[in-house]
Amino acid sequence: MRTFGSLLVRGLIVGVLAGLLAGAFAYSMGEPHIDSAIAIEEAAGAHTHDDGGDAAASSQEEEEPLVTRDGQRAGLFLATALYGVVLGGIFAVAFTLLRRRLRTGNDAYAALGLAAAGFVGIVLVPFLKYPPNPPAVGDPETITKRTLTYLLTVVIGLLAVWAGVAASRWAARFGDLARLGAGVAAFLATIVAAYLILPTINEVPGEFPATLLWQFRLASLGTQATLWLLIGFGYAAAVDRRLSREKVVAA
Repeated sequence: MRTFGSLLVRGLIVGVLAGLLAGAFAYSMGEPHIDSAIAIEEAAGAHTHDDGGDAAASSQEEEEPLVTRDGQRAGLFLATALYGVVLGGIFAVAFTLLRRRLRTGNDAYAALGLAAAGFVGIVLVPFLKYPPNPPAVGDPETITKRTLTYLLTVVIGLLAVWAGVAASRWAARFGDLARLGAGVAAFLATIVAAYLILPTINEVPGEFPATLLWQFRLASLGTQATLWLLIGFGYAAAVDRRLSREKVVAA
């Protein structure tokens, strides 16, 4: 029990630090693109207002944002820190439950492998099917559909990682090349089948700048990559330090 508590505390500490650094990345790389997207939306709204008269003006006044952009920027670090804490805790629990099944004699390598699998299944697979859009883009009436399909894609991503690992272990008896091929084939087969079945959602207006859209998407992916990278390496270092301390005490 003490070991699990130690691993959990380390996961929470690593998670909050990773969340803050990921927030710094999002602030520097993502916020300027969000401001540009909002400026485009406001310009389009102003054009509609000019064409629509007083009715459109009253509608625009009623749709004042609940939180200002300054408040959103300040809350970004709080959000990423909380997300990092939760993710760090979940990562520690998953590591504790799966460390014996990862089939590696080094807990640091196990932590890095688990972080890589989590990033691929939870972030990369959904990103390739449903890449994020700036807040100013999208139909509010479809947010429930988009949320459910995204969560379903996360589940499928995790299943694809599991299928790849299971197939790789099954094929290990035939050699390293067969093991690698079986793992990749099982992973890709699961993903391709899911992508073909899941609906396509594209609500980006045709006049929205493609460069700005993909700059925002890559910044979002970079934020997630920063978070998972720091959690993986941070937790690996924390676990390695804990093991080294235990060896010293045992000696």
